[in-house]
Amino acid sequence: MSDVRRPIEWQQIAVILAVWSFAYGSYRAYYAVGGELGMIGQPSSSAQFRAINAIGAAAIILFGSVVPLAAMYVRAVRRALLILCWIAAVGCCMHALVDIALRVFSVTGVHPTELPSSVWLSFDRRAADMQDLLLNEPWFLAEGLLWGWLGVTIVQPSRRRTWVTTVVAGCILLTVVGVMSGLGIIGSFRVG
Repeated sequence: MSDVRRPIEWQQIAVILAVWSFAYGSYRAYYAVGGELGMIGQPSSSAQFRAINAIGAAAIILFGSVVPLAAMYVRAVRRALLILCWIAAVGCCMHALVDIALRVFSVTGVHPTELPSSVWLSFDRRAADMQDLLLNEPWFLAEGLLWGWLGVTIVQPSRRRTWVTTVVAGCILLTVVGVMSGLGIIGSFRVG
């Protein structure tokens, strides 16, 4: 019997990633259907809050849980997978790092978190900070690392170092911009 272990296959990572995404998407879907356990405050509009969770979080995250599985069976998805891995790895890791930094600034009193009044009528700042620090952002960080791991397993070995370097550089650049924007040092960046 050989003591050599088989390297993990990209399909196994795709399944782990899909399960991880589905779990968090389900958590957000809970709020989309009106769940209130763990709420950090009073939404300005319950309908708007449900819609934000349904469209912005649950649908996108649940869609993201299907993509790695689809890549195992659909050639067009598999061909785009490396680009999708790069975007998701950078986006999720940057999201986590920016929000973790801003929440640490908030918890320590350096720069308290302000949530949009268009979404929240009132909120518990400490509960919001702790929920992000202990649940939401660790999930995004793990999600980004899983997408990065998937990318590393599918990129050609000769290009692996370049691919990882660009992911790390993208994360660093966008994290610095995001933190500076969140602290008001530079203007805000909004999509849409």
